[in-house]
Amino acid sequence: MSGSHKAVAERHGSGQATGGRRRRKRSRGRVVAVVLVSLLVLIVAAVGGIYLWLNADIKTFSGDGISRDRPAAGAGGQNVLVIGSDSRSGDNSSYGGGEGDVGRSDTAFLLHVYADRKHAVAVSIPRDTLVDIPSCRLPDGKWTEEQKDTMFNAAFSVGETAEGNPACTQNTVEKLTGLRVDHTVVVDFEGFSKMTSAVGGVTVCLPKDIYQRDLSPNRGSRGKLLFGKGEQTVSGQKALDYVRIRHGIGDGSDIGRIKRQQAFVASLIKKVKSQGMDPTTLLPLAKAATKSMTVDPGLGSVDKLVSFAMSMKDVDLHNTKFITVPWRYQGARVAIVRPQADALWADLKADRTIDGKDASGGSKSRKSPTPSPAESSASVSGAGISVAVYNGTGVTGLAARAAETLRADGFTVTGTATAASQDHTTTLVTYGPGEQEQAKTVARVFPGARLQPADAPGISVTLGQDYAADPSPSASAPTTLPSEVADTARSADTDPCSDLSYG
Repeated sequence: MSGSHKAVAERHGSGQATGGRRRRKRSRGRVVAVVLVSLLVLIVAAVGGIYLWLNADIKTFSGDGISRDRPAAGAGGQNVLVIGSDSRSGDNSSYGGGEGDVGRSDTAFLLHVYADRKHAVAVSIPRDTLVDIPSCRLPDGKWTEEQKDTMFNAAFSVGETAEGNPACTQNTVEKLTGLRVDHTVVVDFEGFSKMTSAVGGVTVCLPKDIYQRDLSPNRGSRGKLLFGKGEQTVSGQKALDYVRIRHGIGDGSDIGRIKRQQAFVASLIKKVKSQGMDPTTLLPLAKAATKSMTVDPGLGSVDKLVSFAMSMKDVDLHNTKFITVPWRYQGARVAIVRPQADALWADLKADRTIDGKDASGGSKSRKSPTPSPAESSASVSGAGISVAVYNGTGVTGLAARAAETLRADGFTVTGTATAASQDHTTTLVTYGPGEQEQAKTVARVFPGARLQPADAPGISVTLGQDYAADPSPSASAPTTLPSEVADTARSADTDPCSDLSYG
């Protein structure tokens, strides 16, 4: 999407996201391990007739709603957005309780598979996180206006359709992180339930006894015992109940529930790996997974899923990490802690693990590396070139940071200001008639920047999230994720009874 999202909305026809229906109080947290698709490899290779059977089950969502103003592709690692959908429509109605058939999502994480294909990290984004939802496509083809300071899970419900709006959630995540989402996967109630049953159940742990009222807080009495304290195996509806428990544990927050969901996914991965490649287990598991998934067009067939799965086969349990984006409470909602979060996105972009190790697998040495601003500007001479700098993001101080870099390279900075909109993903260099060559020199300071001609004279830089996420030496954000954040990560081989409650 070129230019601002507002311009796109005007070009396609304005439309507001319809959010009139009252959100249900009893929310459902849904999770799924994307790693499960790797199990398709054996089935496709060993049982040729199964290929078409599985292929027919895979659903894709339209790519028409994916923003055209996207971050550049990464150097080697892959980013997969996983969304748990809790629509009550169709076969899902027997699993969800509640009412209504509008697709909703209370669970999402961004899975980064590092370029060395030996490490992976899943970053959970709390549903109540306040974000800017960019312009999103409605079912009638119109585009919404940008929504400021809106709950993250509202993106999936834009358009109020039963299947939800995964493209809008993807656009929102790309804007939030500055990372390109290579693939998006949506998994529904029924598939989640059947996958847990297909592996014979998943080991979970509760810090205390859980009763029916802990699941449904409006209930008059505490009801029956649902889960006893300690370690146990759950599957099907029982597994759904476990991942949606929020009340009665810790402070009853969604943050605590995320911790338990991360533990659940870790345990599920561990269970699958421990069973090995047994076709009697893999067949129903693969059938449940493919039948319940809705994926982006880039993953819309078994062979594409297999190709992605093969890229993950060497990631071991200890190097599979789970973390929640750095956050803080803002009233009843959750706000992103910017310096730490920016460092996290920068680490993923550079294929650094959360403990600061290089996991690029040598990919950066095999191809021409993308220089950092400091490296690229080392040989740039800005003498005689005047530039105005605008901050096109919500990151405070970004224009001043860029201006300092430009002045160090000899450019004349005519002024700094906030751009008309703060939804720019990619840095933009605009130039007037006869100034293209000078603009190219400016663009060398901002690798990946786009050039755009204008009728009025003068050169300006509108900074995007790609610049905000780059931890150059002059950046205010730390160059690596602070240890106090990295230390909260869970590995897939962590004891299932450890660190299950927040508050």
